[in-house]
Amino acid sequence: MPAYLLDFANFMLRWLHVIAAIAWIGESIYFVMLDNGLRTPKAAEDLDKGVFGEMWAVHGGGFYHNQKYATAPAKLPDDLHWSFWKAYTTWLSGFALFVLLYMANPSFYLVNPNADWAWAASMNDWQANVLALLFLLGGWVVYNELCKRISPDMTRDGMLSLAVAAMMVVVAYLSTQLFAGRAAFLLAGAVMATAMSANVFFWIIPGQRRMVAAMKAGRSPDPLDGKRGKQRSVHNTYFTLPVVLLMISNHYAFAYSHDYAWVIMALFIFAGALIRQFFVLMHSGHFKPIYPAAGVVLIALAFWIGSPGSSSAINRDSVDGSPSLEAIHAIVEARCVSCHAREPSQPGFNAPPAGLAYDTPEQVKSQRERIQQVVASGYMPLGNTTGMTDEERDTIAAWRE
Repeated sequence: MPAYLLDFANFMLRWLHVIAAIAWIGESIYFVMLDNGLRTPKAAEDLDKGVFGEMWAVHGGGFYHNQKYATAPAKLPDDLHWSFWKAYTTWLSGFALFVLLYMANPSFYLVNPNADWAWAASMNDWQANVLALLFLLGGWVVYNELCKRISPDMTRDGMLSLAVAAMMVVVAYLSTQLFAGRAAFLLAGAVMATAMSANVFFWIIPGQRRMVAAMKAGRSPDPLDGKRGKQRSVHNTYFTLPVVLLMISNHYAFAYSHDYAWVIMALFIFAGALIRQFFVLMHSGHFKPIYPAAGVVLIALAFWIGSPGSSSAINRDSVDGSPSLEAIHAIVEARCVSCHAREPSQPGFNAPPAGLAYDTPEQVKSQRERIQQVVASGYMPLGNTTGMTDEERDTIAAWRE
């Protein structure tokens, strides 16, 4: 029953997280599209009342006329729409999932026993949890400082973009050195997601509140508030696709279990940003297929790096001949079936991870390449809690059809 309750709580939290994320990302992408699709108003009365740009659209059988003011409109309605609870709910539900699934069992999910740094491989539970929290906090602090120091008045945003890109390469590298594969990809995505939510909480909404307060008091709003809010909103839109990809990466071991997982992660991050750039420019009236094409090239490079046989984690010639299926199943039964069984015996598991059960030799045979990949990288068994030996890994590596 406790395992079922944990699974059900996970299921509902994940649903809430997805609902909030869809609502937030959808609204964010819409406003970026709206901002980039604005055209100079043609009516003189609109220009006279301070309209900076307008956009006509048709959707669902109706016509819409959106207008953006350059400064302050003459009057603000009482029911002004604000966009922030979707962002906060997305982050809070995602963090709750992280606590429930990863921080509740850090030795299993967070600690990387194959880390090159001995201290990272030997962390205890509380150390791994504290490090994960510091990683998230540190990511936001570094990103925020880059924004404040490189482009405080929004005049050097190009240089800032390069600095943030370099930061994400460092985040990708450190996450894979400090944490186990799936956790590394998730935490790298969570660094960006935390920056996105913090941008809304610390900069976008407070700036908007100051602007509204100034307008209601009859004062001119500080233009830096609007510029800074737009800067952080633009960053958020480029973070969006990489974050979504990293959050759904946990079932794809070829990426996070590879020797060069950090390179694969960085390539995916930049590919997502390039693809997003295509849509941003398209909404501005500029069709630039070079950007998604470049993104596809980066994805192809990630595919090539992550392809079977490109990792050197195991010497595949260390065992002469191919072991029998029965020998392989015996190893799997001893080291893997506590989790990967129709009815797992490992506490906390109500069903086999990713739906992969290895109760019979035939089930093991059907997943030969997947098993070899995650075993060769050292990612499985998780935390090596079942004590798989190097000889057993070599035997699985030498297994052929």
